[in-house]
Amino acid sequence: MKRHLPQLHAVTDNSVLELTNYTDLAGALAMGKDVAVHIRSGTLGGRRLTQLAADTRAACRPHKTLVFVNDRADVALAAKADGLHLPSAGLPVHAARRLLGDDVLIGRSTHSVDEALAAVDEGVDYVFLGPIWPTRSHPDRKPLGLGVLSAVKQIPVIAIGGIEPDLVPLAIDAGAYGVAAITCLWHAPDPHAVAESMLLSF
Repeated sequence: MKRHLPQLHAVTDNSVLELTNYTDLAGALAMGKDVAVHIRSGTLGGRRLTQLAADTRAACRPHKTLVFVNDRADVALAAKADGLHLPSAGLPVHAARRLLGDDVLIGRSTHSVDEALAAVDEGVDYVFLGPIWPTRSHPDRKPLGLGVLSAVKQIPVIAIGGIEPDLVPLAIDAGAYGVAAITCLWHAPDPHAVAESMLLSF
């Protein structure tokens, strides 16, 4: 049976995965009632990512928090991840489904309404759409603005890019199912408190 898709997605990058207290932070975020943790790195090898995914699952398991692996279907399979998140130019969805089965949630990053609708046609369970606001992780990418969030109605749309706690209600009111963030969650003095404040907007 398909898993419930959380509304708050805590996405990592290399700076997060290298933190000495990373698993403690993942466990703190996992205490939120509707949170997913994404293992994302563009440079780490499969062995390290598989270990990180296993460590993350162990930290999140007491709270039944879902763990997603980004891009690497092989790592998602090896780590028994709950979801696979594909980059815009990543694996075709049908290929990922053959590897992982129908129960695993599969999403894709998209950067325009057309890309999001193409992902819908591929059969994804959800899309990330953004950047909605300016973001430090992609400073060269023009923000799409809130208007795009209501353009894809067939599947859940997760707003990403420049997400801060006070902006979450704006994204939800504009049509987003949920939001994804890096900095405001992982680098907060109290990640759990920030996650809880964001979850109040859903």
